[in-house]
Amino acid sequence: MPTVTFRDETATGKALAEFALPDLPEIITARELVRLRVREEVARHNAAPSARFDGLVRPADTTRRVDWERQADIAERAFGRNGFLLLVGDRQIEDLAETIDLRVDPVVSFIKLVTLVGG
Repeated sequence: MPTVTFRDETATGKALAEFALPDLPEIITARELVRLRVREEVARHNAAPSARFDGLVRPADTTRRVDWERQADIAERAFGRNGFLLLVGDRQIEDLAETIDLRVDPVVSFIKLVTLVGG
């Protein structure tokens, strides 16, 4: 089971932040990958709450417990509206139903095109 690196980048390719998750399935859909990322970010935030939320989708209120499923739903909708690009290796993912082989491409890059707020 591969370890996957989730990386946030600017549109010019500059890395902004990254974290790794071990033991992910070898084959996964883009939707599952986005949801796993959001779930991990929210779990980290809820374990050590702060006024600042560093993640794919910034919740409207960080003073209370953040609901990862709601945030993941927002992220899916944002992807559909081109709120961010998803790159796996050198390939742009255009549909959340696309299957990704993480053994081949263990680095997943997220390029935010607009600020994603709304949880």
